[in-house]
Amino acid sequence: MALNKTGRSKSGFLDKVLNRLNRLDPEGLQSVVQRLQRERALLGTLFNTIEDGIVVLDHSGKVAYLNQSAAQILSVSPDATLNQPLSRVLPELDAALLRPATQGRVVRCELELQIPRPRYLRLYAAPIEDDPGARLVLVLHDATELRHTTRKTVEAERGHALTLLAASVAHEIGNPLNALHIHLQLMDREVRKLQGRSTTDPGPVAERLERYLEVAKGEVTRLDYIITDFLQAVRPSAPRLRDGSVNDVVDEALRLLGPELENRGLQVVTRLGRGIPEVRLDPAQIKQALLNLVKNAMQSMTKGGTLTLSTGTTPDDVWLAVADTGSGIAADQLNRLFEPLYTTKRRGSGLGLMVVQRIVRDHGGRIDVESEVGRGTTFRIRLPRQKLIALEFPSPSPMPPPSPSPVAPESPRQP
Repeated sequence: MALNKTGRSKSGFLDKVLNRLNRLDPEGLQSVVQRLQRERALLGTLFNTIEDGIVVLDHSGKVAYLNQSAAQILSVSPDATLNQPLSRVLPELDAALLRPATQGRVVRCELELQIPRPRYLRLYAAPIEDDPGARLVLVLHDATELRHTTRKTVEAERGHALTLLAASVAHEIGNPLNALHIHLQLMDREVRKLQGRSTTDPGPVAERLERYLEVAKGEVTRLDYIITDFLQAVRPSAPRLRDGSVNDVVDEALRLLGPELENRGLQVVTRLGRGIPEVRLDPAQIKQALLNLVKNAMQSMTKGGTLTLSTGTTPDDVWLAVADTGSGIAADQLNRLFEPLYTTKRRGSGLGLMVVQRIVRDHGGRIDVESEVGRGTTFRIRLPRQKLIALEFPSPSPMPPPSPSPVAPESPRQP
């Protein structure tokens, strides 16, 4: 392809036509127009088969062209979008970001769309012509799946690191922890013996020893709880899936935690949906996830709080939710809730929600969280519904009529 005086490439066919346009007869001109139409149709077909979205802006910043992929990514109609300002089509894009592109430079950035659903886009903007203020072409690449895959890879690497850490530390901590627990019990017995043998008031020393022993035993119990959570988080077992009801899981969890909820003075509200279809689940693991969420909710509330357990269904999934009226979680902490060892509680291990997320993902579901500081938090587990696939069988072809047989047919049997 040759270059013209300005350094830009020339289209050989188009330049030849322009140079000879005044010498073409009607038939030749018609042939040129038909060829241009075929080339335009070919280019349109090529652009519409590209997975990335392509948006062309005119000199005034309005949409002059967009391919089918761009329409799908932006959830717009191509016909209704033409000649519309880019700010109406892509309101999340700051117009100042495109200013370098209007000056002849290339712009690369990332965008996060919320409508109609959360999505991450990589945007590439470049001028079509060299002069400032000329038309721009925007290339939109949907990086949502890549972002999710990267996040899952990072979480898998974290889990693997935790597995190695647990394998090397759990045994070393477990044995001395058991020895400490046994010796604290022995010390407690000796203190009680001294109190029983004393004919006078044992005095403040024995009382202080007993108080110190209670604190030490409580800390040992907490360490044992953290190690147990560690092992559950890093040594997952595959779920044993079977058809089950989420309402039954909620009922079992309430039976287990009922006395503790009553002791804390919390009000329990259940809103279980009716006619919820069964889903494929491991009841023991889903119950474990639900218990972790309920315990988190209990710890976030003082006496007089309300715990709400609800279930429901959508065309795509079955869900169960745990809502509390606790202190809530700040927005900057929501994205870190499922990170290992991260906790918003003073005495938390930072592993409970990690276990919950792993269980839900092993079931092919997802977990959502909504929170408002001072009003409470809601966790919602979504499990995919079983989809019935209608099998279509070809209708049988008509059988040819039987050929006449020399043997007399049997008489029909009487019913």
